[in-house]
Amino acid sequence: MNDEDLLARIQALVEEEHTLREDAGDGQAPDQGRLQQVEERLDQAWDLLRQRRAKAKSGENPNEAEARPVSEVEGYKQ
Repeated sequence: MNDEDLLARIQALVEEEHTLREDAGDGQAPDQGRLQQVEERLDQAWDLLRQRRAKAKSGENPNEAEARPVSEVEGYKQ
């Protein structure tokens, strides 16, 4: 997956997240399970993009970057 594909995936996840949240604004309860999955996948995708960019900047092969497990990505301190 290249950066453009990853950015397209991020955009699709952001749109889905917004849709889930907008549905909640219309008086419907959001699907909390799906919302959590989308948020986790979004965090993973952003992390992978940051890894790829860091590798490219340091002269390494960005294709060697790998998605980290949700448990690791969600454990980062902001």
